[in-house]
Amino acid sequence: MRTNTVKTALKDGEPQIGTWLSLASVTAARFMAHSGFKWLTLDVEHSPASWETASAIFATIADAGLIPLARVPFHSLENAKRALDAGAYGLVFPMINTREEAEYAVSICKYPPLGQRSVGGGQHMLNFGTSTAEYYRKANDEILVIVQAEHVLAVENCETILSVPGIDAVFVGPNDLLSSMHKTPVMETDDPQFVSALKKIRETAVKYGVAPGIHVADAAAANRRKAEGWQFIAISSELGFMLQASAEAVKSAIGEPTGEVGRARY
Repeated sequence: MRTNTVKTALKDGEPQIGTWLSLASVTAARFMAHSGFKWLTLDVEHSPASWETASAIFATIADAGLIPLARVPFHSLENAKRALDAGAYGLVFPMINTREEAEYAVSICKYPPLGQRSVGGGQHMLNFGTSTAEYYRKANDEILVIVQAEHVLAVENCETILSVPGIDAVFVGPNDLLSSMHKTPVMETDDPQFVSALKKIRETAVKYGVAPGIHVADAAAANRRKAEGWQFIAISSELGFMLQASAEAVKSAIGEPTGEVGRARY
């Protein structure tokens, strides 16, 4: 059975940089899977991806030798089962604001006796290159569990959230975190409340052996965050890269862009 190399690397304190997939496109995912990132997360929460499309994207990523992850729409047993049975190597749970929500997120990613995930499916064993029997034996050790801190409540409760056994990483969603502070979502800012929140989350994560993660707009920001001690870092998205490159081309060849599509926030 293949090893979840991102989970192993994060345990060893090694930064793992990837990106988001927002277009729900198997073709785009195939190209991104050969671009050099360590992992790709399909955003099932905010993209139009169906579960059938998701399963094809996970397979494309896994077959390229990368780690396929999914951000599910909500921390529900149904979402976890669908994504993991479709072959994701791990899940990102949005808006985890309490210890109870974190405990539930862990439980729905684990087979008994550690959790409540039910047995079924077959695509997961294909993506891990193994038999179903071996997958069931080893999946609890390989599935990556990531909770998102993207609300002021998550910052307030981060001590109780990140001390939950089974959480591998915490991922800051800067836009939603800023929005919950009643501030403009701009990915990165020197606002003291925001800076203080990031410091608290990062330090608490390290205290409990959880990899601190964050979404950034570009490679320069990723390098700054990596120097600060962040480990699970997402740079933009395939949509963000496309819009950024097209805007630069238009500006250079035509002039200031006049189209209605702005830069993607991630």
